[in-house]
Amino acid sequence: MPLWDFYRTVDSMRLLAELAVEYGVAESQVLEGTGVSVDQLYVPDLVVEARQELRLISNLVERLGHVPALGVIAGQRYHFNTFGALGFALVSSPTFGAALDVGLRYVQLTFAFCQLSIREQGELTCIDFDASELAPGLRQFIIERDSSCLITLQRDVYNKISPLKSLCFSFPEPESKDVYREFYRVLPEFDAPVTTLTLSRSMLSEIMPQASEQALRSAEQQCEYLLNQRLKRGGLSAQVRQYLAARASEMPGMDDVALAMNTIPRTLRRKLQQENTTFAELRDEVRQALADEYLAGPRLSVERVAERLGYSGPTAFINAYKRWYGTTPANRRSQSSRGVGLGRRSE
Repeated sequence: MPLWDFYRTVDSMRLLAELAVEYGVAESQVLEGTGVSVDQLYVPDLVVEARQELRLISNLVERLGHVPALGVIAGQRYHFNTFGALGFALVSSPTFGAALDVGLRYVQLTFAFCQLSIREQGELTCIDFDASELAPGLRQFIIERDSSCLITLQRDVYNKISPLKSLCFSFPEPESKDVYREFYRVLPEFDAPVTTLTLSRSMLSEIMPQASEQALRSAEQQCEYLLNQRLKRGGLSAQVRQYLAARASEMPGMDDVALAMNTIPRTLRRKLQQENTTFAELRDEVRQALADEYLAGPRLSVERVAERLGYSGPTAFINAYKRWYGTTPANRRSQSSRGVGLGRRSE
């Protein structure tokens, strides 16, 4: 399982959807295929899966990928209060270095998709961002978003702006570098082997202005509680989804899945209800996500896609697809090839 595949609150999806609206893209369009409704974006403490946020990012990049440094613009929306208890733990840390340690320890309470690692190089501290586990088309946005989010947090929790010593991005040099220079306060290098933010090592020892041992202890206790709750939440529904995705061409029924998980259908149904989902919803989510993936290219026919998703025939698949999107797979593939965005059909 990728390191980024952890539950997170819906707040990040809301911030990105609001960004889309500012550029003229409807919330419903960037939410297409995520399984999250517009209303759910504003439900406090709602927890979603990483793949749901990743799908929104894919939709966002598809529609707004022409905007220079879109990820840098997005990352500036992630202030410390977006992260709840973790944000207060960062603010309450004794030093900037301690705040970094807290952030890495509770990375599963963030919205990060990059894997972060810290290394020392003489008098410098290097923070590396690894996006190699992500789809190539999403890496630039996510590297930009995650790195600018880190700098935004740094400026929130430690208001003495310390310019970066250097910045290297692993993606190609863009035509315009104005947004990068203005935000990072340094001109980045591009086409580097790895994305790296370089700071003065002495900065890690700087005392935080709101350092509080008592507040930090309280915030960390809340972080531990939230982390445990999310890890429990990932249990059954995630297992069922992974089981179905691995056997999509057979598409096992509830009885088969229950047997594989050493339980009975009634217990499986009850436990899924406790996670606010049903077996049918999980099956639909898996089929929809795989259908989108298979139809993204021209190679597979509709008949072959239907077969891979375990449908009895193309007609059953087409009917399900029309229920999801209000159009046929062939029409959607045709319009996607012309760059026309389609929203998911309202229920």
